Amino acid sequence: MTTPLNITSLITLLMVSAIALYLFPHPIILVVIGLLPFVLWGVVNFSFYIVLAFVIFSFFRIHEVFPFLEPLKLPLLLALAALFVIFLRATISQNLNPYWCPQFTFLILFFLLVTIAIPFASNIAIAKNAWSGVYSKIIIMTFVIAWMMRKESHFITASRLYIFAGACVGLMAIYNKLNGIGLVEGTRVTIGRDIGSLLGDPNDLALVLLYPMSFAIATFLEKSLSTFERLFSFSTFCILFYALLATQSRGGLLGFLAVSSLFAYNRVRSKVLLLSGGGIAVAVLFIVAGISDRASGGAAEEGIDESAMGRIYAWEAAWNMALDNPIFGVGISNFYYNYFYYSSHWDGQNHAVHSTWFGILAESGFVGLLLFISLIASTLIMSLKMLKKINHDKHSPGIRVALNAAPAGIIGFIISGTFLTQGFIWPVYLQVALVIALKRYLDSIAA
Repeated sequence: MTTPLNITSLITLLMVSAIALYLFPHPIILVVIGLLPFVLWGVVNFSFYIVLAFVIFSFFRIHEVFPFLEPLKLPLLLALAALFVIFLRATISQNLNPYWCPQFTFLILFFLLVTIAIPFASNIAIAKNAWSGVYSKIIIMTFVIAWMMRKESHFITASRLYIFAGACVGLMAIYNKLNGIGLVEGTRVTIGRDIGSLLGDPNDLALVLLYPMSFAIATFLEKSLSTFERLFSFSTFCILFYALLATQSRGGLLGFLAVSSLFAYNRVRSKVLLLSGGGIAVAVLFIVAGISDRASGGAAEEGIDESAMGRIYAWEAAWNMALDNPIFGVGISNFYYNYFYYSSHWDGQNHAVHSTWFGILAESGFVGLLLFISLIASTLIMSLKMLKKINHDKHSPGIRVALNAAPAGIIGFIISGTFLTQGFIWPVYLQVALVIALKRYLDSIAA
């Protein structure tokens, strides 16, 4: 049966063929043209995985973890492929099937506020580059992932790839630690610091390591899965844990404690035992991580250490920025460049805010912070409600892994976000998309 999609595809193929033969009159072009229908078929039928691959490379920075991949320009190619499949599904095949939910309302309002605030930013060029270079892509992909993640296989593949990518980053971090490569302050591990990678900061590296942690734990605890998959997940957890310790990031360690605490809370009957054991675990964890050996924030500093005081000064500066710019803030990515004007303590250099909440407050004002908190709170509540309704007879092991990992990841973000700046980067938005897609999936199978 002839459909508008078939006719459009045929006409498009003929036009592309004619142009290609005119511009490059070579027999090999005929071979390429012959393969085009198969390529288009693969792109349409595996469109979600193309988008997922783009997200994996963008968030985990795989091309920076393994620099030999840099010449291939995979992030750029995957970005173009992702845009192409989104265009195909939204216009020609028309099977993107967008829908709406309260979380999308908070998300789009927050995004519009950040966008409208660009002309009012302290440094318009910095705000515009941050918006166009990274943040707008994250928001688009949040909607796209939530709309395209609709099959059980999608959730399973995403969970497995997050775990695998986390293992790759963790192993490279451990390798750098053991070989003394790219260490900050002599002890804190990084990746790709010499090439300007986003993982060149220990705190940012801790964020990337923390995200797949909940998926690794949830997979290992799912007894219905194969022994190999559970063993691989446990091995990945050990890799992530050791690498996280090597970053000596307090926010990362607190995030790990939050993630593991939720799993423990749902499985340990004695809450007294859980609380007492948790308190001991916190002390042991910070000792094992070697926080006291850090050049900043270590035991050598008396009273409130330099690292802690630096955060207090930064948070004070963020509060002052919000008071001076209550509606729009100073603009996305503008905190660092405004630190001098709003800090009560100047040590000769600007500093990062080192807090998601104060960062959002400073860069998007009180309204932005309210919208962002509403987005996170509503997503967490939704994920916890779904977690309580897990039916082992009705839900497959792969779906149960996603249902267990989702709230743990969000709680880890909320806790670690107190000390890490992650309001305008991938992790929380991936978690929002996952929870929304899970809710949609569960509603569809219940209907």
